[in-house]
Amino acid sequence: MESIYPIVRSGLTGFFSALLLAIPVGPVNLTIINEGARRGLKWAVLITLGATTMEIIYCFVSFTGLASFLLTGAYVKAVMELCSFVFMLGMGIKFLLAKSVSAPINLGATADKIEARIEEKLHPHSAFMIGFVRVLANPGVMVGWVVLAAQFITRSWVTPDFSGRLACVVGVGLGTVSWFLVLSFSSSRGHGKWSEKTLLRIAHISGIALLIFALIDGVWIAKQMSDNRRENRNSYPSLHHQ
Repeated sequence: MESIYPIVRSGLTGFFSALLLAIPVGPVNLTIINEGARRGLKWAVLITLGATTMEIIYCFVSFTGLASFLLTGAYVKAVMELCSFVFMLGMGIKFLLAKSVSAPINLGATADKIEARIEEKLHPHSAFMIGFVRVLANPGVMVGWVVLAAQFITRSWVTPDFSGRLACVVGVGLGTVSWFLVLSFSSSRGHGKWSEKTLLRIAHISGIALLIFALIDGVWIAKQMSDNRRENRNSYPSLHHQ
C-alpha cells in the first residue's frame, strides 16, 4: 500500500495542476466553445483530443527530459524553485487581473509571431489537428510545464523515478481532457452558458488559487532559507574549535 501512495500522489498532482491551468480563458477553450456550438459535440470532442494529445507530449518531454537536466545541482535547484514561485505568482496575477480573453501563458510578441507562423504553415483542417496545433503553436505551454515539473519533483509532490513522472503525466492528460470535455458537452447544448464574462470570472478564481499556492511556496522557500542560515551559523563554532 505504501508503494502505491507516491504514485497516486504524483497522479493527483498532475491532475489538479492541469485542471487549474486548463480552466482559465485561452484560445483552446474558446475554440472548443465556438466550434462545439457551431458544429456539435463530435467536432468539439475531436478538438479536445487533439489539444490534450499535444499537452501530454509537452508535459512528457518536460518531466522526462528538460526538468531532469535542470535539477542536476543544488544551485540550479534553488534557481528553479525561485522560478517556479515567480511563475505561479505571475500567472496568478495575470489571471486575477485578466480583462479579456488571451493565451494563459504568453511569452511576448516574438512568441506570438512564432505561433502565427506555425498555424499558418500547418493550416489544420481536421478538428483533431486544430486542437493539436493550437497547443503546439504556444511555446509557453512547454515553458510552463518545465518550471512546474522542476517544482513538483523538488517538493517531492512527484517522485523522481520514471513511474512517478509517468503517473503525473497521465494525471495531466486526465485533468486537461476532463475540463475540455465539460466545455465540449456544455457548448454543444448551448454556448450561452460559457460567455466571455463567465470564463473571465473562472479565470479570476483560478488566479486567486494560484496566488495562494505561490504564497505557500514563498513561505516554504523562506523557511528553507532560514533553516539553511541557521545550520551554517551553528557550523561556525564547531569549525572554530577545530
